Amino acid sequence: MKGFLRSVKKRFLEPDPFLLPVTLVIVLFILAAFDIYQKGEIILRSTLISPFPNYHSLNYPFLKNKINPDISAKAAVVIDKDSSVVIYAKNENFRFSPASTTKIMTALTALDYFKPTDILEVKKAINEGSILGLVLGEKITFLDLLYALLLPSANDAAFAVSQNYPGGTEGFVKKMNQKAKLLNFNNTHFQDPAGLFDKDDYTTPLELGRLASYSLNNKIFSQIVSTKYKFISDIYGENTYLVFNRNKLLGTDGINGIKTGFTDEAGEVLVVSKAENGHTLIIVVMRSEDRFEDTLKIINLLSDNLTYLSIHP
Repeated sequence: MKGFLRSVKKRFLEPDPFLLPVTLVIVLFILAAFDIYQKGEIILRSTLISPFPNYHSLNYPFLKNKINPDISAKAAVVIDKDSSVVIYAKNENFRFSPASTTKIMTALTALDYFKPTDILEVKKAINEGSILGLVLGEKITFLDLLYALLLPSANDAAFAVSQNYPGGTEGFVKKMNQKAKLLNFNNTHFQDPAGLFDKDDYTTPLELGRLASYSLNNKIFSQIVSTKYKFISDIYGENTYLVFNRNKLLGTDGINGIKTGFTDEAGEVLVVSKAENGHTLIIVVMRSEDRFEDTLKIINLLSDNLTYLSIHP
């Protein structure tokens, strides 16, 4: 009996010289696996949370001298598209009504579903604000409607697009808000596809700038917003429209987009994209008294003041 107890004691109470190294190896393996899992989770979450690529440019935008433009706009932001770096900001996280710059999201949401050649029908005539003059039952291609809603900012074109979406305008606006969440825009909400409802349509200059930056990745959108004028018509050629871009700065000083907006509540809103030394700048002004003048003031202060530093990724 005593011999049995001694063998038990020796086996279970005395350390095994081979057990400790094996245990240590197992523990280290588990810790390494857990570390890899955590890093994978972080990468996955960052990918799911934001559709924007991580900073990869070797050229980092840098202002030689800090700018403080004398502008009427209550808020503004300048973003370098390639790096997503904010170069200048004023009240960039305050919520404002986007007015017709809402149509940037309207166009992107519609482009996810419709093809340019799809024929859409006007199911309800809209007469509020800026309109093209579409009539009930009129049939027109989706591409021509895009030109109408992005150049002269036609509200009836925006609603015509939404009316042809599954679930109608209500379903379309729901999809707009879902897309905003997908883009991680937590301070953005849309109530209609045209930007008419100031109290329930809101965003921030920063999120509007990021939306504009994202929108330029779509070739159809980018081409349309850089167009000064366009002839469009219904599918039968009975009703023809000449539409002009409301962006007066388009084509000057490298400006190639994007969208204007105005309501009494929102004031003047402008989002522009500008080619600058091989880079693209996004400039947003909100609740402005003179959106074009404010934008030019910002551009003038950036001129010869913006450089790009070469860095290692």
